[in-house]
Amino acid sequence: MSETAVAAAPKKRRKKESMFKQVFKRLSKNPAAMTGLIVLGIIIILAIIGPYIAPYDPNYMDYANMYATPNAQHWLGCDQLGRDLLSRLLCGGKYSLSLGIIAAMVGLILGTFFGCLVGYAGKTVDNVAMRICDIWSAIPGMLLAVLISTALGTGFFNTILAMTAGAIPGSIRNTRALVLKEREMEYLEAAKAMNCNLFEIIFQHMLPNIISFKIIGTCGNIGASIMQASGLSYIGLGVPTTIPEWGAMCASARNYFLDYPHMILIPGGVILITVLCFNLFGDGLRDAMDPRLKD
Repeated sequence: MSETAVAAAPKKRRKKESMFKQVFKRLSKNPAAMTGLIVLGIIIILAIIGPYIAPYDPNYMDYANMYATPNAQHWLGCDQLGRDLLSRLLCGGKYSLSLGIIAAMVGLILGTFFGCLVGYAGKTVDNVAMRICDIWSAIPGMLLAVLISTALGTGFFNTILAMTAGAIPGSIRNTRALVLKEREMEYLEAAKAMNCNLFEIIFQHMLPNIISFKIIGTCGNIGASIMQASGLSYIGLGVPTTIPEWGAMCASARNYFLDYPHMILIPGGVILITVLCFNLFGDGLRDAMDPRLKD
């Protein structure tokens, strides 16, 4: 083939990478985010299979090993009732993670739904909704959770409801800000010209363009929800202490901290590591999904 023919031949187009591949490629270059993701994966897997691999029944009371420190028989020691701490950590992971994830996801769904409606509806609805959010946000989230937990009592679903109530106003505000930025974009003008109704414009055209930012924020909210659930359990307003939830384990051991610190330091350390990993992954995901970043 002549040089002229080679020059005239069309160049092979480079296959465009999907957004997921681009995000993962950027994420993989962040050691802190990848470390958080790997450790989180291990924690979640252990929480799922924990009840099947736990060496003892988490509620079995071995009075011969009360206050036992870590040893060959009980790797992480025992609590004041002789219950194996490793077994309780493995079986309690599903409660702590479920509380954090469900509360954050409910806040994400409700906050996104109402935030989209408020941000797109117009001045009157926007002003009324924002004043309600101002009043709602004036009550600290933890204080509101304590009030609701006190009124409803302890329990798994009551704890989720108490935590979600304080998270909704912030989620609505965040979504509203994103909607206001997107509301004047040309693709929405095109959707209006096609006679799309309000819900189609918001949830079919606008929502896909802001949902990635909401997901990023939710990663950090999960860690905050786990801490809040642990705090409620610590003061006796979360799940009952009979359930091997990590915060409840800390609550049951608080009176023995000076003499047997392992009983509270071990579950407290697991909470710390879990929350830290969620925050590291959330920060890395935010940087990876930022469209202003270039390779």
